[in-house]
Amino acid sequence: MTARAPEILIADDWADYRLLDSGNGGKLERVGPYTFVRPEPQALWAPALSAGAWDNADAIFAPSGADDDEAGRWRFNRELPPSWTLKWDDIAFLSRPTPFRHLAFFPEHSVHWRFARACLAAHSGAQAEVLNLFGYTGLASLVCAKAGAKVTHVDASKKAIGFARDNQAAAGLSEAPIRWICDDALGFVKREVRRGRRYDGIILDPPKFGRGPDGETWRLEEDLPELLDACQMLLCTDVGDRASARGFLIATVYAVRLSYLALAQTAQQMFEGGEWEAGEMCLPHAERDLLLPTAIFARWRG
Repeated sequence: MTARAPEILIADDWADYRLLDSGNGGKLERVGPYTFVRPEPQALWAPALSAGAWDNADAIFAPSGADDDEAGRWRFNRELPPSWTLKWDDIAFLSRPTPFRHLAFFPEHSVHWRFARACLAAHSGAQAEVLNLFGYTGLASLVCAKAGAKVTHVDASKKAIGFARDNQAAAGLSEAPIRWICDDALGFVKREVRRGRRYDGIILDPPKFGRGPDGETWRLEEDLPELLDACQMLLCTDVGDRASARGFLIATVYAVRLSYLALAQTAQQMFEGGEWEAGEMCLPHAERDLLLPTAIFARWRG
């Protein structure tokens, strides 16, 4: 890949989510009718709103240690329901506080949902099939299914798949052709390659570290190249012919020590042909002329 300036993807298409402020290592968000304060290590600047606006949020996540902003506990300033319904475009889903500071969705991923939907709209021939790896609570799976694709959703957490199935019901897509599979992502993909399976699109959002349901270990820097290579094989129209890869691939990485260029060049090395874009994903502030960087990405279309 020839080095070039990164693409900046801005998730500015939300009605039910707003980034109200950020700074001093945190972010203040409105998620549906509720406000939350969560850690955000990339928000190095000073916040714009008063300390009172932050302190009066409905829930505040306090990390338990400086080395891990996902470990900690919630402090609630008011009683919240176990979950509540949000909507992105025409997809309804559930949000809820989780023990790891997340709210059961990542708003910045809407930039990829739009991309996947556009790719599926341009698809011709038999019904498209999409593989969603590390699928979490399934919003990408629902967007692709709503766009007419058959979806295979893979996650190592039975609880996350349970949340995803709740979202399927909330979206009114209970009859949509989605296979929910609790499995180790890399092991599943390698078996799919051996089975000669093919997909028209692949979405992956791997963690820095994780374990499969049978204790399999995932380490991003060690395992990502093998996973990308196997994904490329699943996109080939002719088995073993890398130049025949068609469809789309979306990869998102939250490991801050990995640059967008490292991700893109690693991914491109596994593919022949097609068009690449890579860069950063961001959230806009509601009332500030700042962008909050959240993740790096690489996308391919062939």
